[in-house]
Amino acid sequence: MSRLTTHVLDIAHGRPGRDVQVDLYRIVDNQRSLLLSTITNPDGRCDSPLLEGAAFQAGVYELDFHIGDYFAAQGVALPEPRFIDVVTLRFGVADTSRHYHVPLVASPWSYSTYRGS
Repeated sequence: MSRLTTHVLDIAHGRPGRDVQVDLYRIVDNQRSLLLSTITNPDGRCDSPLLEGAAFQAGVYELDFHIGDYFAAQGVALPEPRFIDVVTLRFGVADTSRHYHVPLVASPWSYSTYRGS
């Protein structure tokens, strides 16, 4: 099934990133257009795909993960300003017949992503 999904993994604590705000934008002519905002569930995932069906179109997107707020809520002592606050991942969708899974693996000091399945 073709769709866009994500999840957050907290590698500082070895658990899913629960209650992380995630905002999805579509980029057209270098302009951001907000498509949705959601919060991750106890498994660090969103309860439904971010995009699917006719809404899942080829193009450029950005995911904003409000990871600084997440780590602050976990009681992590963070400097001001935070080293990592909102992580923005820009990625392209070329083949809408495929599943695109774009997770965030994060700590207060680093992050990474990959194209999952």
